[in-house]
Amino acid sequence: MPVEIVTIPCLSDNYAFLVHDTASGQTALVDIPEAAPILEALSTRGWVLSEVWITHHHDDHVQGLVKVLEAHPARVTGAAADAHRLPPLDRSLSDGESFDFAGHSVQVMDVSGHTKGHIAYYMADASAAFTGDSLMALGCGRLFEGSADQMWQSLSKLAALPGDTIICSGHEYTASNAKFALTIDPHNPDLISRNEKIVSARAAGSPTVPSLLTLEAATNPFLRAANADIRAGLDMPDATDAQVFAEIRARKDAF
Repeated sequence: MPVEIVTIPCLSDNYAFLVHDTASGQTALVDIPEAAPILEALSTRGWVLSEVWITHHHDDHVQGLVKVLEAHPARVTGAAADAHRLPPLDRSLSDGESFDFAGHSVQVMDVSGHTKGHIAYYMADASAAFTGDSLMALGCGRLFEGSADQMWQSLSKLAALPGDTIICSGHEYTASNAKFALTIDPHNPDLISRNEKIVSARAAGSPTVPSLLTLEAATNPFLRAANADIRAGLDMPDATDAQVFAEIRARKDAF
């Protein structure tokens, strides 16, 4: 059964995603930064919202929910561990649980680190993972609540998904992430090429999200803690992968 994914720019640099099953007509929404562009996207396509999937509690991922639900009453799903600070949930789920959406299995993954209780949604049928502010295009979320070890475990879990998985992340941070990545991995030809494409895309006003997991594995320094060149550049040849990741994250915070 074909699934159509629509990327919706929201606020200044957020993204929401519509997931539409063409056979049944059911539509899910991942995160709700603001209502207006989401309602417009639904109206333009003549789609009726069936479900809302929330990745984490930050306002720029939930604040449009009330207005969206006024127009489209829908079932709201979020993390059981975060239910106390999310909008009211109709379904609370934990790591490793899954649910059915129009005949498609959706797996819930705990990807805490940016926040505690952050989850991602993986749809194998659509080769798509909705990662919020965990794994991002050429980056990862700041560690507001979790630890570096926790985020490294989360990223490793996402990195283990099939390489053809499309990473649908929550922000248009790719250009700034690329500038930082080049300070960590300056001789990586895949990264250099990707940066050139990012500059062109942003100059044309085109989004750089979603991105392919194989591309992230080849260019995103936060997934490349085992890389010998990166380790040499950081003077950390004997460190653990988690320690290398923590150093990269610290340098990004100071960038």
